[in-house]
Amino acid sequence: MRVVLHAPTASALQRARSNARNLKARQPEAEILIVTNADGVPAALETRDPETDAGLRVCANTLAARGLKAPEGIATVPAAVETLAQLQIEGWIYIRA
Repeated sequence: MRVVLHAPTASALQRARSNARNLKARQPEAEILIVTNADGVPAALETRDPETDAGLRVCANTLAARGLKAPEGIATVPAAVETLAQLQIEGWIYIRA
């Protein structure tokens, strides 16, 4: 199972992280990514989560638009919308948190 959780707000990021932990507990072999953009990006940078940050992908467009930089250990994608579309083409299950 491959699941991508979309988190465009701070509250959605909080839900996505909880969803990822819950899914991983029930489906240990699941591949889980959290893609964040818009208001979810500052929240991702301010509140780290060791359990889910390995699967976190932060939108570089949002970082640039807001004058932010991703710290060491936080992966970026060029554009969240492109990444979400590409993952769905590849068969990932999309869930908006």
